[in-house]
Amino acid sequence: MIARLWHGWTTNDNAAAYEVLLTEEIFNGIQNRHIPGFKSIQLLVRPLGDEVEFVTLMLFDSLDAVKEFAGEDYEVAVVPPAARALLAHFDARSQHYVVKAQNDAV
Repeated sequence: MIARLWHGWTTNDNAAAYEVLLTEEIFNGIQNRHIPGFKSIQLLVRPLGDEVEFVTLMLFDSLDAVKEFAGEDYEVAVVPPAARALLAHFDARSQHYVVKAQNDAV
């Protein structure tokens, strides 16, 4: 399994609008693509004084599934124009990790 990690930051004023955009439009758009091997997406949020940090963690079965999502240069961040308008800055490239262990609570 591959974990795709990405960070973006908004101003405090844009944080609520960005969270709504992510959860109601962008996440749904990703799920509606029905990408083979896409498992899940999670949103992590942390206030940082004058900014709010947003982290997305996506899980895929393989790098081929990541490439289906992001393209051949799969590390490039996928940031739609509406999201760019709300972000103060963001990672230009995503990081990818092999998931070696996972323990889900029952």
